[in-house]
Amino acid sequence: MNNINKLLLAIVIMIATTAAGARAQTQGALTANAGAAYQKADKELNRVYQKILKEYASQPLFIKKFKVAQRLWVQLRDAELAARYPARGSYGSAGPMCENIYLEDLTKQRTKFLKQWLDGIPEGDVCTGSVKVKR
Repeated sequence: MNNINKLLLAIVIMIATTAAGARAQTQGALTANAGAAYQKADKELNRVYQKILKEYASQPLFIKKFKVAQRLWVQLRDAELAARYPARGSYGSAGPMCENIYLEDLTKQRTKFLKQWLDGIPEGDVCTGSVKVKR
């Protein structure tokens, strides 16, 4: 094999390795990505929460009870995490990634639940409570 062919082979191997490496990640990178996804979900939850506080500002009793409910949900979220992973640090190198994935899922569920106060409930539902009716 001459030098040009060796160089071309080396380039092909380098390109193939780089392309494969772009898909493969270290556990640290996977954990960081999961952490970033959780932070993004948490930011969206806080955005929705603040929007609800603003939109329902004229209902102080609701706001007071809503804030209590959210504080308790945060405690429940933390308790759920502790129940799912009771021996934190004992689940191998993927443990922190798995915790972030679980937190992201719980947070997205809560955000979806809270959005009903922004989106409203269809007219005709007699059990809307504090949730506005869709117009």
